[in-house]
Amino acid sequence: MTHVELLDLDRLPEHLIVMGGGYVGLELAQAMRRFGSQVTVIEQGPQLVGGEDADVAAAVLDLFRDEDIDVLLRTRVTGAEGKSGREVRVLTDGPSVTGTDLLIAVGRAPNTAGIGLELAGVELTGFGYIKVDEHLATTADRVWAMGECAGSAQFTHVAFDDSRVVRDNLGGGTRTTAGRLVPSCMFLDPELARVGCNETEASRRRIGYRLLTLPMAAVLRTRTLSEPRGLLKMLIAADSDEILGLTAFGAEASELMVAVQVAIVARMPYTALRDGIFAHPTAAEGLAALLSSLPVSPRQ
Repeated sequence: MTHVELLDLDRLPEHLIVMGGGYVGLELAQAMRRFGSQVTVIEQGPQLVGGEDADVAAAVLDLFRDEDIDVLLRTRVTGAEGKSGREVRVLTDGPSVTGTDLLIAVGRAPNTAGIGLELAGVELTGFGYIKVDEHLATTADRVWAMGECAGSAQFTHVAFDDSRVVRDNLGGGTRTTAGRLVPSCMFLDPELARVGCNETEASRRRIGYRLLTLPMAAVLRTRTLSEPRGLLKMLIAADSDEILGLTAFGAEASELMVAVQVAIVARMPYTALRDGIFAHPTAAEGLAALLSSLPVSPRQ
């Protein structure tokens, strides 16, 4: 099954095997476990939520194990036998896994082949996405593409912004996709949200930064919600007060992220957030606590 078939089920899988440790796989794995299914997640990489920092991925792994979700990391699937709803056996480079249903959550391919795009002069990339420029114009005159088929990040909010780019250009504007600040949120319970750089990306791009961290248990809002799990991580430029990014894993993480996203878009220094007065008890109150902590030595 893909997530489409899983969401259409009128029954509860007894044992759901999930291939993929990304957004779709993890959100649905936790949901089905809480409905009562036994769940096993198989991830080929060394951690869940690839691309996030190792300590964040470890925190998500702890959450899953606390909820009795089996997680197999560094496990490559070599084949599958059977049929969802009856019995499925997933073959790996280690022991096989047997369950009643299989969810494939390893990404989606663009549905662009065999529909005659080449006849209209619309070229594709090597990965099958529609080739577009920063205005989302294709290689054919007066033809635009938007959303996932155009290679945009696979989030609803990005597809919505794509539509605004195309709309403005149809009206003679010059709006582009260049330099977009794209937030992300994995709607686990608690949430995992990020905007801007994390340590992994900053290190890859050789961006110097100061790291600020805070356990979510120190955010007073988590006490009112009885959910102290998680952490906050913010990166501040090594040589300025610029906010580079925030990763938040915890209760109401998405709302925390939005506050930092606005600050980044407005090019506010981190001191503006640090010195702000936030209503008590809100999740945003944790930003003042986070930014009041002493910065560590810059990292390169």
